[in-house]
Amino acid sequence: MLDDPEGASVREKPVPARTAGNMLSEEVLDVTHYTDNLFSFRTTRTSSFRFQSGQFTMIGLMNEGRPLLRAYSVASAYYDDWLEFFSIKVPDGPLTSRLQHIKPGDQILIGPKPTGTLLLGNLRPGTRLLLLGTGTGFAPFASVLRDPETYERFDTVIVAEGCRTVGELAFAASVVEGVKNHELLGELAADKLYYYDTVTQEPYHRQGRIPDLITSGKLFDDLGLTALDLATDRVMICGNPAMLADLTQLFASRGFEEGNSGEPGDFVIEKAFVQR
Repeated sequence: MLDDPEGASVREKPVPARTAGNMLSEEVLDVTHYTDNLFSFRTTRTSSFRFQSGQFTMIGLMNEGRPLLRAYSVASAYYDDWLEFFSIKVPDGPLTSRLQHIKPGDQILIGPKPTGTLLLGNLRPGTRLLLLGTGTGFAPFASVLRDPETYERFDTVIVAEGCRTVGELAFAASVVEGVKNHELLGELAADKLYYYDTVTQEPYHRQGRIPDLITSGKLFDDLGLTALDLATDRVMICGNPAMLADLTQLFASRGFEEGNSGEPGDFVIEKAFVQR
């Protein structure tokens, strides 16, 4: 395991005064823009903030004296002393039209009570984990991939990221590369982690929608792995509504049962973002 699973490695940043109700105020540390519509950023992390890999929380900015908030998955590892988020840019979006212009030193509101269904504990025992995402739906998987428990529980971990353009794959690719090169995680993930990237609107060596690639078996063939198997495979899904609907139907038709915090299952999806 990485040092201190309870998060004591979190930098001892004093708990700030609560703002906008019970929200925490954190400072932006750095911002990375990948394309015209995708960026990530890191903030400080108050020592009292705890989360499980795969969870999301509310984040936002003050706007005309009121908090403007949206649900965002935490992309950083539970043991990191910072928080990381991956965001889309929507020109007329109430929050993202402002959030995309943040810079180091700015303040971000962070909700103190993360939640979500994309948790390892919501899955039944299995030997192969599939993490299936599109666009910013990769964000919770960044946290799951950085968690040593993922590799302790599963013999094989497949993370598939589908995007419209090649440039939009950059964040996922950097996370996977970081895991493979990590001094401790790298050894755990070395023979277990498979990354499958695919695009739909540009020429690329892998093309197509994730549901189609799983249905046809091409995803597994391309990786040199065995076909989808209810007996061994457990699945997490996060992304656009069309993909979620298609994959839910696909897995249900193969006998997979959806899990939640009350009853572990064969697959889990994050519904919070579908309903926004």
